[in-house]
Amino acid sequence: MSEFRTEHDSMGDVKVPAQAYYGAQTQRAVENFPISGWSLLPQLVHAMGLVKYACGVANRDLGKLTGTGKNPLSDEQVKAMLAAAREVAEGKFDGEFPIDVFQTGSGTSSNMNVNEVISNRAIEMMKGNRFEVKKAIHPNDHVNMGQSTNDTFPTAIHVAVAMATRNLLIPALKRFHDVLAEKARAWDKIIKIGRTHLADATPLRLGQEFGGFARQIQLSLERAELAVKSVLELPVGGTAVGSGINTHPEFGSRVAAELAKETGIPFIEAVNHFEGNAQRDGLVECHGELRTIAVTLFNVSNNIRWLGSGPRCGFYEVKLPDRQPGSSIMPGKVNPVMCESMMQVAARVMGNDQTVSFSGAVGGQFQLNIMMPVMGHATLESIRLLAQATTAFVDFCAEEMEANPEACDASVEKSLSMVTSLNPHIGYEKAAALAKEAFKSGKTIRELCTEQNILPPETLVQALDPFSMTEPDAVKK
Repeated sequence: MSEFRTEHDSMGDVKVPAQAYYGAQTQRAVENFPISGWSLLPQLVHAMGLVKYACGVANRDLGKLTGTGKNPLSDEQVKAMLAAAREVAEGKFDGEFPIDVFQTGSGTSSNMNVNEVISNRAIEMMKGNRFEVKKAIHPNDHVNMGQSTNDTFPTAIHVAVAMATRNLLIPALKRFHDVLAEKARAWDKIIKIGRTHLADATPLRLGQEFGGFARQIQLSLERAELAVKSVLELPVGGTAVGSGINTHPEFGSRVAAELAKETGIPFIEAVNHFEGNAQRDGLVECHGELRTIAVTLFNVSNNIRWLGSGPRCGFYEVKLPDRQPGSSIMPGKVNPVMCESMMQVAARVMGNDQTVSFSGAVGGQFQLNIMMPVMGHATLESIRLLAQATTAFVDFCAEEMEANPEACDASVEKSLSMVTSLNPHIGYEKAAALAKEAFKSGKTIRELCTEQNILPPETLVQALDPFSMTEPDAVKK
């Protein structure tokens, strides 16, 4: 058998790998864009298959596919086309999507890639020759009916982003929150010193500190939900420029309803198709939420890294699990590798946000944004990285980390900020002088107060009780 077959499109003949399900337009794009070696992420390919399925259902129910127009399909051919689209959505043809991310700005090459694969697979299901030049189930006339790349490609991006956020990122964040909340409860009685500006501050409880981390992740969960909400409007139905030329007036709403039914996500037709086609502000907003989540994850993991520093010359208030040897030259050294991995992922996501924001700002002229492939890729990459890094951090660090009460206790009594609780008794100026004297002499605040009889013993004990310093005065009473 020949290594290649000849396919035909509106520009002429093209040699295509003999057994490929894609056709001429895909092959042209493969040859035109030998850029990065990064093909579309599977989530986007699957979403495109699902969008094509929903479009086929809408056209079937509207009588467009089997009507009296040019080249009507039989009911069996429509079933085959829908089944082929479903297979693409299920990932059965992931190897048939070789086009580089950095391609035509609308994503036309990838849209036609999907159309060609579905067309050829549907013909094959009908026991036909999928290599025939004249397609019984045509990639443009049937699979792409009532559509333009300009509305279906951004629709697929929205669907992929919403599904990935809901199915990958939100569960990972929920689990991380639950682990941190449990640590906060378990460590609520462990008193430690606070730190502001990386300098000693008043005491707090380790559980309170981790309760703060848990709240940060709870807010990240809410931001992930907002990220989904920002991409619920679907451009499909706008076709080329937003006017809806060559499609049924109900097409967009029917496709959105079908996608909502298939995914369980409440997608709706774009309120204004000219905005829906032309601008990707919703995607920019979505990634802005992802960026904020990345900032939070960087902050939490970096704080945990600091708390685990040591074991002898750092804070070491939290014991992080040993995951791997930390040095090729220093025997026995173990590093906070999971924290570092999370921080690198967060940095990448923040960089992706610059790409998405810039693309949204300068890529949309008049009726089309021509930066969509890279925007979709960056957003889906960010979701995947955040989800997988969070899962790994929980599995290999957060669940197994332990408190070190001894290290927490040791720093509390030595802190000069213990003097803060004396302010109501002796005033700020005298308390500041006492702190300076304690630092200079090397004595604790309690020792100096006792020597100088600053307060009656019972009052001093109550004032310098570390636990009472971790709550407001009203709670103490």
